[in-house]
Amino acid sequence: MAPNHTPDSRTNHPLTRRTVTKAASLGVVAALAGCLSGDESATKPEPIDLSGGKQDDQGGMVIGVHAGPNGQIFYRDNSPEGHDNPAWFHTLSMGLFPYYFDHKRQGWEAVAIYVTDYSTVEYELRTDEGTTFISTHTDADTFGDAEKMTYVVDSEVHGGMGPDLIPFSNGDDASSFVKEHGGTTVGFDDITREWITGYLKR
Repeated sequence: MAPNHTPDSRTNHPLTRRTVTKAASLGVVAALAGCLSGDESATKPEPIDLSGGKQDDQGGMVIGVHAGPNGQIFYRDNSPEGHDNPAWFHTLSMGLFPYYFDHKRQGWEAVAIYVTDYSTVEYELRTDEGTTFISTHTDADTFGDAEKMTYVVDSEVHGGMGPDLIPFSNGDDASSFVKEHGGTTVGFDDITREWITGYLKR
């Protein structure tokens, strides 16, 4: 696993820059994607901005300081320790997914899971001591439905804590990323507790 260091403008040099046309509905997250079971009047909560020094609910690291995708989970009848929903994370491989599986085992019901959508952001890749990192994004409109993403794994591009899952709402974008940076793709349903444990040991 790559060392835990964060790219900054003094030590990193742009490797490549990919500009993607934002979807027309970028500012309108699919918050009305259906009523929650058991409450026909309730709507799916929208993602929130994760800037402002929020600390990862899995490891305590400050979100927005480190490279890579961020995520957030809203729960029906539970909330993370110390603050209201959602639970928030600065990594997916070491934060969001381990937390999600641990709390699912405890009976917590997730009603919305959001992750950085690299199909709708202008992202940047930078190098630091030979390791390539992907930019991080915290604005509310940079998040998309985690269950609808295609995730690039095992590529040469890392998040702030090492190998991560890089989400794209557009499968073609994910395939293009793999062609350029290696790796393969998986869907949300392919990611299990056992899978994520094995991924972190590679």
